[in-house]
Amino acid sequence: MKRFAFIDVQNTETTTLKVLKFALDHEKLFHYLKDKWKCEKIFFYPGIQHGDDTRGELFTKLTELGAIVRPKYFFTYKNEDKIAITNCPKCNTEITQRIEMGYSWKCNCDVELTADVLDHADKDTEIFLFSGDGDFEFLIQKVIAKGCKVSIVSSAKRVPKGPRYSTSRLSTKLRKLTQASGSPVKFIEIDNLKFQIKKEA
Repeated sequence: MKRFAFIDVQNTETTTLKVLKFALDHEKLFHYLKDKWKCEKIFFYPGIQHGDDTRGELFTKLTELGAIVRPKYFFTYKNEDKIAITNCPKCNTEITQRIEMGYSWKCNCDVELTADVLDHADKDTEIFLFSGDGDFEFLIQKVIAKGCKVSIVSSAKRVPKGPRYSTSRLSTKLRKLTQASGSPVKFIEIDNLKFQIKKEA
C-alpha cells in the first residue's frame, strides 16, 4: 500500500491556530508523515505573500528535505462595503452610512492539489488529505471510485458562533462522507497529533 499526503496549508494552519490554539510546525509534520505514517510523497500547498522571505525559506527547506511544495502568492481583494441605515433620534431623519469592510488575503491551491491527488490515486494507495474544505468532496468521490483509500485530517471540534450557533472546520459534506455506512473515507482528528506537530514556543 503506497501512502501519499496532501496538505492544504492555509486551511490546516487556520484550523490548528484559530480553532485548536497551537501553531503548526511544518517540518515536524513532514517528518511525522514520513517516519510514522510511511508516506512516500508529501505535498505542501502554501500561500506566500510577496516579500515574506521567512516563509519562503521555510518551504525551501521542506523542499530540500524531500517534500514537494507547490507555492502560490496571496492576492488581495476588496471586501464589499456595507450600507447602514439609521434614523436620527431627535428629528427622525434617515441617515445612510457606508461602512468600509477593508481587504482580505486569498490564495487558492485547490487545482494543483486536485491534479496531484488524481495523479497518485489508485487501488493500491492511501491518501491523507489535510483539509476540511467541502470543495474536495467531488475529488474524494472520484478517487474512492478508483479503489483508493482516503483519510481526511482536520478538526471536527465545534466552535461557538453566537448563543445558538456553532461551526466546525470539517465541512458538512466531508463529515457525511466519513460517517456513511461502509465508507472507505476515514476521519483523523488533527488535535490528536498536536504534541507531534506543534511548534514549540
